[in-house]
Amino acid sequence: MDPLLLVSVLVFVVVLIAGWSLYSYIQSRQNVNDWRIRAKGQSLSRNASQKKEGQASLKDQGMNLLERLGQVNKPKDQAVTAQLKSKLASAGYRNSRAVVVFFGTRIFLAILFGLVFLVFGSDAMNGKEPMYFPMVLIAVMVMGFYLPQLWLSNAVSKRKERLVNGFPDALDLMVVCVEAGLGLDQAISRVGHEVKEGHPDLGDEFILLNLELRAGLSREQGLRNLVNRTDLDDIRSLVALLIQTDRFGTSIGQALRVHSDSMRLKRRLKAEERGAQLPVKLMIPLILFIFPALMVVIIGPGAISLIRNLLPAMGG
Repeated sequence: MDPLLLVSVLVFVVVLIAGWSLYSYIQSRQNVNDWRIRAKGQSLSRNASQKKEGQASLKDQGMNLLERLGQVNKPKDQAVTAQLKSKLASAGYRNSRAVVVFFGTRIFLAILFGLVFLVFGSDAMNGKEPMYFPMVLIAVMVMGFYLPQLWLSNAVSKRKERLVNGFPDALDLMVVCVEAGLGLDQAISRVGHEVKEGHPDLGDEFILLNLELRAGLSREQGLRNLVNRTDLDDIRSLVALLIQTDRFGTSIGQALRVHSDSMRLKRRLKAEERGAQLPVKLMIPLILFIFPALMVVIIGPGAISLIRNLLPAMGG
């Protein structure tokens, strides 16, 4: 084994053990202090509030640093900023500082990846052409720069998947609320609070829609804002249905019932489609892994018997 690698592993283990020991010591001291405060009959709420203030201040400092870096990288084209703001809202980040912090995170990760490569990548580039070092450094910094973009796309797709999974249940609950005599605004509020436990993302969207309606925004504009935040075809079709029902004065309960039945049928057809795709998807692991093993088990004993008996007889 390489001595340098062995020393590195030992140093890593020692640092890990020392860090864990320090953390355990600090945690035990904190528990002792908490018990001492309780023994004196005092409350821990003041101490907890001080901890939260310290954590909040540290978080604010980090956000301020990212915000300063984001001001350097922020594009002047408002269309790009608006598009990124919409994408961040689809991922669940609706804070006004989210766009600037996102740009700052890209700069911060590019610098961090470059510094890490300068510290740990110099030894790996020994013995190679000198021109490779700046090229790899630029490639590493570019990777750190575009890594938040990949993370954002992944976060948007996952959140959309969670919204789609919880939408049929929320729609059925809305049908029940409307047919029980609640108005549409009250039904939206009740559905938001009920589905928040099982589907927090969808519950937050309905609660935010209810807050917009209570703040005085028109129902049509609030529903359109819901579509812009989620960017889902299922919610877009529901919003179009509710807007048409509100304009023409038709029964909301009956319209929701028909739409719920169509959504349930669509969900069942999608499940049947995925089930029908399973045999085709199983062909690749079947051919690559299972079929060769079966061939060895079935043909292997016969081939061994032929090699032992037939080849000596043919040879003489």
